[in-house]
Amino acid sequence: METRLPARPLIVLTFATGVIDAASFLALGQVFAAMQTGNVVFLGIGTAGAGDAPLLAPLIGLGAFLAGGALAAATVDSAGGSVFLPRWLIREAGLLVLAAVLAAILDVDPGHASAYLLIALLSLTMGLRNTFIRGTAGPNLATTVLNLTLTTATPGAALGAASSADVGQRAAGLLAILCGAIAGALLVKSSLSLALVLAAGVTLAAALSGASDPGEELAQS
Repeated sequence: METRLPARPLIVLTFATGVIDAASFLALGQVFAAMQTGNVVFLGIGTAGAGDAPLLAPLIGLGAFLAGGALAAATVDSAGGSVFLPRWLIREAGLLVLAAVLAAILDVDPGHASAYLLIALLSLTMGLRNTFIRGTAGPNLATTVLNLTLTTATPGAALGAASSADVGQRAAGLLAILCGAIAGALLVKSSLSLALVLAAGVTLAAALSGASDPGEELAQS
């Protein structure tokens, strides 16, 4: 039976996304690990040779994210369409710890192999999470993308597109990713590893919170 995570750990995961993407953009060279729409735009700009935008970094990010999604989908299929999400979030935290260790021992420089390795690892991790969360988070808190959240968290949403509880969850998600980005940007000034350790810690907290209260489900729009 699939475990549905309650809203609180999903908000925490959204915070972690903000940390990871801010750290990736600032320390690894204009690339996102989670928000792949941004990578597609960077890839287009880089292909056009404009704005000094990178070309290889977003391409690696996109490829690794898709690989993570494919791996997660294969896992779900082999499990008969059911996964225990807290267990997978613990594994996600482990991958983030690995990334933090690599960031600590490698000389990470944008445009070099060390940065590409971390881009691939972080994007793979976010691809895994994105697929596992789909169908569990509902429209309110997808944790890695917020376009639908922004679209429905409007005054008109209260007229029928979303309940007040839905709008509250979506607003919390927006605030979480903003706060995560601020935290990631501040920490990466000192150390990329510190930012990734924070992301790993809050991901682990989300996993433990979800496992401790599996019965609470998100409100569906």
